[in-house]
Amino acid sequence: MLIPFLIPFVIALFLAINMGGSGTAPAFSAAYGANIIKKAAVPGLFGVMVFLGAIIGGKETAKTVGKGLLDGQFMTFSVVSIILGSVALALLIANLFGIPQSTSQATVLAVVAPAIYFDSVNTHKLFFEIIPTWFFMPIIAFVLSFLIGKYIYKPIRKKGYTISKRLNDNYLLKGLIVLMSMYVAFSIGTNNVANAAGPVAVMSCNELNVSSSHFIHVLILATLIVAPSFGIGSSIFGKKILQNTGKEIVLFGRIEAVIIAFISATLLLLASVLKGIPTSLVQLNVASIIGIGVAKLGFKNIFRKTEVNRFFVMWVIAPIIAFIISYLFVWLADYWDLIYI
Repeated sequence: MLIPFLIPFVIALFLAINMGGSGTAPAFSAAYGANIIKKAAVPGLFGVMVFLGAIIGGKETAKTVGKGLLDGQFMTFSVVSIILGSVALALLIANLFGIPQSTSQATVLAVVAPAIYFDSVNTHKLFFEIIPTWFFMPIIAFVLSFLIGKYIYKPIRKKGYTISKRLNDNYLLKGLIVLMSMYVAFSIGTNNVANAAGPVAVMSCNELNVSSSHFIHVLILATLIVAPSFGIGSSIFGKKILQNTGKEIVLFGRIEAVIIAFISATLLLLASVLKGIPTSLVQLNVASIIGIGVAKLGFKNIFRKTEVNRFFVMWVIAPIIAFIISYLFVWLADYWDLIYI
């Protein structure tokens, strides 16, 4: 029993490493793009704040991923291994291309695949809560950052305040930007850690016959195991992704960095704590960056940029890959009578 029990946890750690790489960009690309923080300092700060976010505010999202879409009874060793492995493979492909990817969307589709196979999809949760959030949240992030950029930031910029050396070199502003980056990492912890910890926690409860009243304790233990791997992933994959999002989409200043971080992190935190919706911080962050960029440079100049187009393509491909792999391997496991192992 020990080996089948450990396999999902090993895959969860591998997934967490990939999520750490993908999540580094939305957390620290703003501070890095504004030349406030060095790459070497990012993994440590990122890992600590992700861990705190997962422990403090990750419960509701973990419930959604673990048993809100697929009946918890189907979360066996085999099914959980397939779900997590499918997401990890899809994210690994995105990380190798240096594209920050939506971990949450890939995970949800990987869970939906066996749910469809077993005819056990929670359609209300999927179609009336999760998917609408995926569409509306990035739009809200874009609109907010665009409006702030055009009607608040741009007039201030025209008066020369934002290019003031005294303001930009102020340690309070630099500290605020780093604090906002840490706030983003905390929000990632409340949402993305659940993608790995939720399924293994439900599986552990099933296999060890732990009552649902003690689920939170098992979830905390799973989080303690999974969350530290985010910092490892940041160290491995973070450099290239930071370069893509922090330097190659649009150059932005330090005040803009605060706007970007605050909008994206707050929207994700609300989705996590209020409704437990697995949501893409990557997309919220990039939408905020694009909103600021459009306010400064216009639509055509931003959307002609190669990196933006590559992001959109990979955002569509990676979740579909996760779904296909998950569904195929669930079918094969069922064919070989391995589902309930």
